[in-house]
Amino acid sequence: MLLFHPMDFLIIIAFVLSLWAQYRVKSTFNRWSDVRNASGLTGYEAARRMLDRNGLQDVPIEAVPGRLSDHYDPIQRVVRLSEPVYYETSISAISVACHEVGHAIQHRNSYPMLVIRHRMFPFVRIASGISPFLLIGGFLFQSFNLIGLGIIFFSAAVAFQLVTLPVEFNASSRARDIMISEGFITNDEERGVAKVLNAAALTYVAAALISLLELLKYIMIFTSNREE
Repeated sequence: MLLFHPMDFLIIIAFVLSLWAQYRVKSTFNRWSDVRNASGLTGYEAARRMLDRNGLQDVPIEAVPGRLSDHYDPIQRVVRLSEPVYYETSISAISVACHEVGHAIQHRNSYPMLVIRHRMFPFVRIASGISPFLLIGGFLFQSFNLIGLGIIFFSAAVAFQLVTLPVEFNASSRARDIMISEGFITNDEERGVAKVLNAAALTYVAAALISLLELLKYIMIFTSNREE
């Protein structure tokens, strides 16, 4: 039961998709890192202007080590950009920087899906750590109570990933609209921005798909054994 299940075929396909998505986001970022944006703005400058023009002058921007380590911290209310994004003037740099600012704008506007995501996070952080042990223990000891509890906790983690999808797509949409309206990019450069942001979004889709398929697998195993 633990070693093989028909759903594993779909999970493997989704895993391959996830690997391809990770490769694509890196290759797309590298491709457009070589293309300088027409405005000449660095990632930091684009992010700072976008923040200031949306009433977020009090939100700082920090450079952090690493590559593709960019994120918005809602607790500290700070935008953190990886050094290549912070300092460079490429299409990739301003695309990623403005995407992270999109999250800051969501936070200020109390974007509903972001609010839900923030409220789920404390429970999901605990649930995602506990669920694997509950599921493994349930399968090893043939305990349906443990399996059922593991499924409930794992469901919370899957729900969190599904809620993350509209949050990410909305942040990218906000970024693209503002970048065009504020003149950060030309209409011709929008294609490159879209490629960078869409490639990044695909990684979230693949991760959510894997988790959803795994959840369905556990539910199928649980229900089929309960009926025996």
